[in-house]
Amino acid sequence: MLQIDYSSRAPIYEQLVDKIKTLIVKNVLKVNEQMLTVRELASQLTINPNTVQRAYRILEEEGYIYSVTGKGSFVSDKIVNIREDQVKTELVKLNQVIERLKNLGVYVEYKPKKGDDTQ
Repeated sequence: MLQIDYSSRAPIYEQLVDKIKTLIVKNVLKVNEQMLTVRELASQLTINPNTVQRAYRILEEEGYIYSVTGKGSFVSDKIVNIREDQVKTELVKLNQVIERLKNLGVYVEYKPKKGDDTQ
């Protein structure tokens, strides 16, 4: 499921954080789903467990996962809010681009889906 690009300039822990965030945001990893243990993921990716631990710590600090002592790490239900915030942010950016294009004389038709209240 996760692949590391060893030729990338990005540190492995950052790649892990980004890839896990993507899996969570895309709902591949579901709310309250248990994550692989640090050792399991490190073994699967043949990387140092400290690297996985660092990535998990960042994900926890950012609200993507939570830990239960003796049980492991789980996908946080806060992701619903994170996902909604990201969608709203991107829609605001899209509306700004559309306005700039209109100011340049480019006709843009944008039909928001129901529930899009960012206009």
